[in-house]
Amino acid sequence: MIKKVDHIGIAVKSLEDALPFYTDVLKLPLLGIEEVASEKVKVAFLQAGETKLELLEPLSEDSAIARFMEKRGEGIHHVALGVESIQDRIDDMKKNGIKMIQDVPKKGAGGALVAFMHPKSTGSILYELCQSNREAE
Repeated sequence: MIKKVDHIGIAVKSLEDALPFYTDVLKLPLLGIEEVASEKVKVAFLQAGETKLELLEPLSEDSAIARFMEKRGEGIHHVALGVESIQDRIDDMKKNGIKMIQDVPKKGAGGALVAFMHPKSTGSILYELCQSNREAE
């Protein structure tokens, strides 16, 4: 069902300010930067062993990441779990009483299909189901 921790999402005020710590100090390879217009964020992916770190910079004050940082500041936002057959996983979660934020997957960064579980169903942790674009094809 769950294959791996695909990535950990980290909310940051500025990619430009945050990236040197990850690339210069931690020496993590930068995989790419992109804007996800539908979420009003700019993201940078870094490779950390078998898992990626996703830095999320809000592009608008009304983005979910900006609202998150208003309440909690910068820091870990979500844990993304790599899955196959994302719609089947969503259905499984719902059958097990997990409230989903998305009942059908939507396109996320890197062309992945994603759906979030509501933190009220998961012990206050925001989990993302993530099917990579390679598996979606």
